[in-house]
Amino acid sequence: MPQRPVTAAALVAIAALASGAALAQGMDKKPDAKDMPKAGMEKCYGVSMAGKNDCAAGPGTTCAGTSKVDYQANAWKYVAKGTCTTMKTPKGMGSLMPGKA
Repeated sequence: MPQRPVTAAALVAIAALASGAALAQGMDKKPDAKDMPKAGMEKCYGVSMAGKNDCAAGPGTTCAGTSKVDYQANAWKYVAKGTCTTMKTPKGMGSLMPGKA
């Protein structure tokens, strides 16, 4: 039986199916645990000791444990919800927003 040539419409259909399958695979991925907020906790910037932050220690760092100095303003640590801005450090109060390191 002779093979028929593949038409442009068939190629478009195959490409669409492949794209849909690729998108569907990405949809079942769960966010990393480090990106998930913890119940009853909030991110507090400027309160962690050097190397003890939970994540996001600014440019040049990767994540948890990468802050370079104590109370680094752009490094955060999870604290009990509602306590961050009342935490006093030698560099000031804790903050819900990152500061300049």
